Amino acid sequence: QVQLVESGGGLVQAGGSLRLSCVASVTIFSTKMMAWYRQAPGKQREFVTRITSGGSTTSADSVKGRFTISRNNAKKTVYLQMNSLKPEDTAVYYCNTYYAGVDYWGQGTQVTVSS
Repeated sequence: QVQLVESGGGLVQAGGSLRLSCVASVTIFSTKMMAWYRQAPGKQREFVTRITSGGSTTSADSVKGRFTISRNNAKKTVYLQMNSLKPEDTAVYYCNTYYAGVDYWGQGTQVTVSS
């Protein structure tokens, strides 16, 4: 059983920053690709960014240059540093990993960006 627990969301003004964390209870965390997705009200969940076990990253065009994903394997934690936040970044942010043929998701953390 894999558990993902996100934290760090909140209310911030446009142009501000937030750092999200996701702690994973998964064995061999260091070998797992980790990702962040988000879902805005009335919209489908969308990919934000991912990081491989080797540290390579991929991000959606909408967040490139503003959001940075990183990981600390010793702490089994993945981070999402979000800078220059915009109102359109408002969403519930979810941590994701794929393990033994199953997609796992955290409970989500709300990020609200006011204009």
